[in-house]
Amino acid sequence: MQLAQSAYSSGQQAPLRTHRGTEYAAFSRVTSRLKAPRSFNALAAAVHENRQLWTALAADVADAENGLTADLRARIFYLARFTAQHSSKVLRRKADVLPLIEINMAVMRGLGGKVEAAR
Repeated sequence: MQLAQSAYSSGQQAPLRTHRGTEYAAFSRVTSRLKAPRSFNALAAAVHENRQLWTALAADVADAENGLTADLRARIFYLARFTAQHSSKVLRRKADVLPLIEINMAVMRGLGGKVEAAR
């Protein structure tokens, strides 16, 4: 029994990630991909991933059980709609990706992380 316990415990516990930390990590990952696409296909994949993230957020804030204030939920939902519309323009090469990056970075700042400039 002691051997099994010692095999699975390293003496150091991995830090638990908070919901905010998980959200920050998701935004950080997709924003990094939006900032440095190697090709239009890579940009399209990053825009798609960003849209999926925002769609998940919109679904979350639309849930009546969500604990955020109604005002904040409405603002996040609006940003999700804007992101979806602007993403379509980026994919049609009719708009720049920079507004999507800036929105994500603003959210990351709101989640409490330090964020460097967009470009």
